[in-house]
Amino acid sequence: LCEKCNNIHHNYDASKIALKYKDNMSIIKNIRAFTVESGKKSTDYVSQPKGHWITDTLVANPMAIYPEYRGSRNSWGIGILGPVVVEVELENGIIGVGMSTAGPPGCWLIEHHLKQFAIGQNVTNVELIWDQMWRASIGYGRKGITIHAISAIDLAIWDAMGKDAGKPVYELLGGPLRSSLPLYATSPAAASVKKQGFQGVKIPLPYGPASGQDGLQKNVSLFDEVRNSVGDDFDIMIDCYMALSVEYAMQLVRALKPFNIRWLEEPLMPDDYAGYSELKKRLPETFISTGEHEYTRYGFSQLIECGVDILQPDLTWCGGMTEVRRITSMAASRDIPVIPHGSGIYSWHHQVSFPNTPFAEFLMLSPKGDKATPQFGSLFINEPLPENGQLYLSDEPGFGIELNRTTNELHRPFEV
Repeated sequence: LCEKCNNIHHNYDASKIALKYKDNMSIIKNIRAFTVESGKKSTDYVSQPKGHWITDTLVANPMAIYPEYRGSRNSWGIGILGPVVVEVELENGIIGVGMSTAGPPGCWLIEHHLKQFAIGQNVTNVELIWDQMWRASIGYGRKGITIHAISAIDLAIWDAMGKDAGKPVYELLGGPLRSSLPLYATSPAAASVKKQGFQGVKIPLPYGPASGQDGLQKNVSLFDEVRNSVGDDFDIMIDCYMALSVEYAMQLVRALKPFNIRWLEEPLMPDDYAGYSELKKRLPETFISTGEHEYTRYGFSQLIECGVDILQPDLTWCGGMTEVRRITSMAASRDIPVIPHGSGIYSWHHQVSFPNTPFAEFLMLSPKGDKATPQFGSLFINEPLPENGQLYLSDEPGFGIELNRTTNELHRPFEV
């Protein structure tokens, strides 16, 4: 808007206008990245003590082809990175919190590279900040730890933006489509999960191709027991955790047909797009879900082209809220549901806000998987818990959570 004639000119200097109105904006003052040492309970769902079902229940996994690593996921370091927590501080003193499992390497990237693209920006400039972090790290990033780190920053910005506006994140996303969010539970304790009101259970697959026909028959026996324990009117899903081949997946689906499995989750390695295409061609009536270990809209566009039926991004890994909005819109154009991997409170705000996000996952993190406990352990003081298999979000601003500094030690190992 021209100060002299009060008309709009198209050759304006955007940077000067931004500076003029900067005092009225909520500017990002600082970003801090922390590693976490927890007290009684882990803040990273895969970093559980010996004997916990997450780590020591027999689970088919990519390392199961080696007998010495078959018995426990802890044996090969599933939780080696640990969490990274990010605080985004605004000039008005508001602090937003995000997290991911990027560990010390992610801390280093945030402190030495990524945060420079957010400091000094208006907290609402999520698209600009995300795009600059993505483009600046493309030479060494694209997937993995780098996108984990970007996710943590992005989620912290959304938390700060909500707190600054005095609104929950789901209001910033367009408002809730649902008053409550239906949940299924990931747990080995199927009968207990049903009694608690969840709409279904996802069971980890114990045996993969390396265990041969004997392992296949043991898988069949397990799901026979599970179906008998919950009856015919309860959803059962199978978490294959990247462990199968196309041929084994086909054998498994045929063997488990009597038990009416709702979906087969992540049967192949994440980058095996050709395998997923082949699997859908050969098993057109079987729902295939995947995406837990996929990154950004580029990776998910490939999964869509493969014909997978359900996308499962993890908001703390795939690029945060800014990127999952794009993934969800892209999926909506093909009528594909988006049901994120268990990223807790961050994914729940997303799930109540879009038409193609019908329900959500809840990880049962008690040692036997029979009780609902906070998804991030002791990291936050006020994570919501299910009520009769439903999740009710508060109207607290941001994601409605606060760091618990009493039972968690936060360290800045690479402070700049």
